[in-house]
Amino acid sequence: MRNDVLRGLSKAPKRLPSQYLYDNRGAKLFEQICNTDEYYLTRTEITILRDNMDEITEKIGPGALVLEPGSGSGIKTRLLLDALEEPVGYVPIDVAEDQLADFAAATATEFPDIEVMPVCADFTGEYELPESCGEVRRRVAFFPGSTIGNFTTDAAIEVLRHVGELCEEDGSVIIGVDLKKDPEIIEPAYDDAACVSRDFALNYLVRLNRELGADFQVDRFDYEAKYNDVASRIEMALVSQCDQTATIDGKDISFVADERVHTEYSYKYGVEDFAELAREAGLRPVDVWTDSDELFSVQHLRPISFDD
Repeated sequence: MRNDVLRGLSKAPKRLPSQYLYDNRGAKLFEQICNTDEYYLTRTEITILRDNMDEITEKIGPGALVLEPGSGSGIKTRLLLDALEEPVGYVPIDVAEDQLADFAAATATEFPDIEVMPVCADFTGEYELPESCGEVRRRVAFFPGSTIGNFTTDAAIEVLRHVGELCEEDGSVIIGVDLKKDPEIIEPAYDDAACVSRDFALNYLVRLNRELGADFQVDRFDYEAKYNDVASRIEMALVSQCDQTATIDGKDISFVADERVHTEYSYKYGVEDFAELAREAGLRPVDVWTDSDELFSVQHLRPISFDD
């Protein structure tokens, strides 16, 4: 984390790698964001899953091993596991260790016939998947929440390629993809009236102070979320209120007044835009389910090499 943060803060414009937003407090704050009135993504995706779950589970079939990169608290996962026919196992993958352990234990209790095998790791990095004791007919990556939108185009292709490889040749990817829409709907979702999004972003600096011995004066930074129509993404940043300097690992980092430090992007896609991205990653769209207002989509992808 130290190396990634120092590298990001040495760039112009400055960046803080988004994966480190999710310490245990950050993970809890993100769950609060998902429950705000403005954050349409979670409730819309849940509606899509509930309305189309029979078709989704039919596509997956029996005996599946479900992998979930960035599992979080797994609200949507329960819907899937409950509806699947004889799922063999479930592998949640997340960096927030305490939340992962609690969620895995709760899931194992709720679904005693499913082998729950948590992996504490950054799902974009290297890690080993545990071997299931049961007979796995197909691996399925469940990737909800529009997490793929947090990656730039090239990085998103690599993430999709990696997820597709986890599923092997005859597997499936069920993924949440946020769709292009009016910025007046998008921006409040990332800058809510209760300021939970602000607290989530500022918690990054709190974490750096705690874990890297940095000396950020957190109250001297503001939070900003703006939609970039050209890039089709919401851009989130911490903004320095004044000229100031912070120290990390003995290195001074200077900020000027109004300087923006990018913390996170969330790309929005048209259906065909995302189909093209998926194909670049070796995956092909099989099904697309949306809500009636076409705010959000749940999509089913399979490896291009797999012949139905």
